[in-house]
Amino acid sequence: MKQKYILFLVFSFLFIKGTAQSNYAVSAIPYQPFTGTLTSLPTNDDLYSGVINLPFNFDYYGVTYNQVLISTNGYIDFRTNLANTYSPFAFSQTIPDANFPVKNAILGAYTDLNNFNGEGSVTYGVYGTAPFRKFVVYFYNNSLFSCVASKSTFQMILNETSNIIDVQLIDKQACATWNSGRTVTGLINLAGDAGIAAPGRNTGSWTALHEAWRFYRPGYYSNYSFVRCDDDTDGIQVFDLSVADNDLGGNYTFYASLDDMQLNNPIANTSAYMNVSNPQTIYASGLGMVKPITLSVIDCAVDADTDGVASADEDINADTNLANDDTDLDGLPNYLDNDDDGDMILTNLEYVFNKNVATLLDTDNDGLPNYLDSDDDGDGVLTFLEDYNQDGNPSNDDTNTNGTPDYLEMAVALGVAPVTLDDNTIKVFPNPATSVLNIQNNSTESITSIEIYSVSGAKVKSLKATETLTSISVTDLQSGVYFVKVELNNQVGNYKFVKN
Repeated sequence: MKQKYILFLVFSFLFIKGTAQSNYAVSAIPYQPFTGTLTSLPTNDDLYSGVINLPFNFDYYGVTYNQVLISTNGYIDFRTNLANTYSPFAFSQTIPDANFPVKNAILGAYTDLNNFNGEGSVTYGVYGTAPFRKFVVYFYNNSLFSCVASKSTFQMILNETSNIIDVQLIDKQACATWNSGRTVTGLINLAGDAGIAAPGRNTGSWTALHEAWRFYRPGYYSNYSFVRCDDDTDGIQVFDLSVADNDLGGNYTFYASLDDMQLNNPIANTSAYMNVSNPQTIYASGLGMVKPITLSVIDCAVDADTDGVASADEDINADTNLANDDTDLDGLPNYLDNDDDGDMILTNLEYVFNKNVATLLDTDNDGLPNYLDSDDDGDGVLTFLEDYNQDGNPSNDDTNTNGTPDYLEMAVALGVAPVTLDDNTIKVFPNPATSVLNIQNNSTESITSIEIYSVSGAKVKSLKATETLTSISVTDLQSGVYFVKVELNNQVGNYKFVKN
């Protein structure tokens, strides 16, 4: 009994530590606002709405909520005890800050909005099919206080199951003459001592047009996830647990419950295990660890991410598990990701067929279709870096005005067409990285420069390498996906890594 109790404590610590993980990261995503029929809210000035029931449970900073308030000053608040009361409009602190006047809130574009003049609207609604619904709050054409001609239009989107938060800044203008134009897009917890803002969007006077941000928690799920398509909509499916074993590193033994583990009663037929509930948690023991395995069955007739690719076709490695296919390493599996390669071009725009043959479009003929390729024209410059007008949309950049976007034209690559490095010349490790990223040069030439970019295209580090192995501290980087650009002997290599 004592052994079982100790095991339960260890497991509970691992499980709670994983699911309560609350270190949010933020990254740029393609601009894609929602349209549809929404429910209107009264727009009295500086006021919280009444309590609004969410269509699904939502985990925010480790606490599960099913109700929210909407402030007419541009944010969602989880403190339902404030319903129909005054909502603060003045602030000067940057987040996080315990003195920030709003807590436990999703700050879409928090500023002092003028809701007395009858212009604009605040609406909310739900889109999609469970378990992939989206709760959308839409601020449309709201005037800024003291600047009637200046408007703010944006959306906040809460995603079911993944607990991801998206903010679409459709057209956010500024009013520098009132409250110094202060606005913030970000998250803040109940105490105010934890929070995160989109880059350049912390408290200050700024404008934004057709810009989008995603707030998420790297490593939020402590369980290994195994998601299969349901072939007859009964929620039951056969799982080949060797897929999980391979992903976990091998030599694991699987048990249907913790009691079975204590009784040393493993699952007999691991190649054809049928779940008994949906979802169901089983356990893998090996390498001195106990790992929860969540088995889930979904209706693949539903295009969960509405990207035009059937969910069943998003099993890129064809191992039956939809949850371990993450082409852009952003922590979101392809079947839930509307930008599968992380290149800032929506998958549904890249998932197109060649007009002459029944094959997916592959502009650079590298065997990787554009919707899974982060360098669509093979010019050595990642697609998201070919956003030369810096508006967050590479598809509208046509530097030589020939009708072909730059990201699809090899001849246009920041004015040059560099020769790319192969993966054997430069090694980037470890991936994911926690504190140090190593750049190993296996050639006889010297590296000219190393640059690290965020997914939004912002350069966050730049240095010259003087050793065969260069170690770069990344402890100061926020968690998320980054790109390393290495230049060597007039050649360019681009490498993706994840910062934990």
